[in-house]
Amino acid sequence: MAYFDNAATTYPKPEAVYDFMDEFYRKSGVNAGRGNYGIAQGANKLLAETRSLIKELLHCQSKEVIFTPTATIALNIILQGMFKKGVRKIYISPFEHNAVTRTLHAYESEGLIQIYELAVSSDLKYDMERIRYQFDDNKPDLVAVSHASNVIGLIAPIEEIFVLAKKYGAYTVADMSQTAGLVDCNIGLSSFDFAVFAGHKTLYGPTGLSGFVMNEEIELPTVIYGGTGLESANQNMPDTLPGRFEMGTINISGAAGLNAALKWNKEIGMEKIREKEDENRSKLVSLLQKYDWMRLVGNSPKGTYVGIVSCLIDGISSDSAGTIFSERGIAVRTGLQCAPFAHRFLGTFPAGTIRFSVGYFTSEDDFEELKDTLEYIEGEL
Repeated sequence: MAYFDNAATTYPKPEAVYDFMDEFYRKSGVNAGRGNYGIAQGANKLLAETRSLIKELLHCQSKEVIFTPTATIALNIILQGMFKKGVRKIYISPFEHNAVTRTLHAYESEGLIQIYELAVSSDLKYDMERIRYQFDDNKPDLVAVSHASNVIGLIAPIEEIFVLAKKYGAYTVADMSQTAGLVDCNIGLSSFDFAVFAGHKTLYGPTGLSGFVMNEEIELPTVIYGGTGLESANQNMPDTLPGRFEMGTINISGAAGLNAALKWNKEIGMEKIREKEDENRSKLVSLLQKYDWMRLVGNSPKGTYVGIVSCLIDGISSDSAGTIFSERGIAVRTGLQCAPFAHRFLGTFPAGTIRFSVGYFTSEDDFEELKDTLEYIEGEL
């Protein structure tokens, strides 16, 4: 299988991730935060070290790291908590994932919040002047932006957007599911209130452990309740972080994998990981552009991208194309990629696109297999 679905989850993982997950889970695979015996302390230390590595990677030593099973749950904790806090006017980009839009739709459909879309021009540039006018007309309570689109890979200027949002007193949420560990970003800046990361994507860890970074000065209300190992007699959730939001059993095997992945990132260097992905994206674009029946979607020369490219094939639906690629051993993602707002903006709704996504480990053999399949499709058209 030639793997071009890294936006769903990076694969393969660094060898160190597999090795350390197996080793740690065999020796200390117990419930963290629930006991003082030796191997439980080992699990506690692992979580503490992993938090520290996240803070170092994202330049946010003064903020708190909260672990969740998925980035979707992290976004729900933040957005639903902010609604309980009184947030009503919310701005999002045209490229948000359903993890954001479905969560907000649940409140919007009851008339409880208003959602506004940040202005993006036809050449895929965030129009900061128009966004300023938008904020003047309807002052934002919260601004949530995907750092990079999971459909076309376009990177948003979140630092600039959030600095502007703060001038209007808004809270800010960065969805870094496609960028954490790949695109360097200073989350320690005061303009960032929340930043969500997906451990199994550009951080190259396993599935089952993600989370968010938060400004601990914000009193975020709780929306999920349960045992934390702390203050068990108290029927209120703990006031302290991260315990207030880490209810239930943390995936300690996933934590071991993420820990190893973060150390791998530190050893290789984020800059080199990004350089390799950029190189692979350039190879991918060059290959796809050789075929006049293949149309790239949202590939603006003015944009900056991660390793995601969406396409259409003349005369073949995205789902039918997906079947052809699958039968020939090419892993791609077709359809709407859980981001219908993006496809409406791009003009590819409701059929969606064929999405190719590369990563650090995309190989020359992968590209050769893809080239053979494209030659096959050309012969069939």
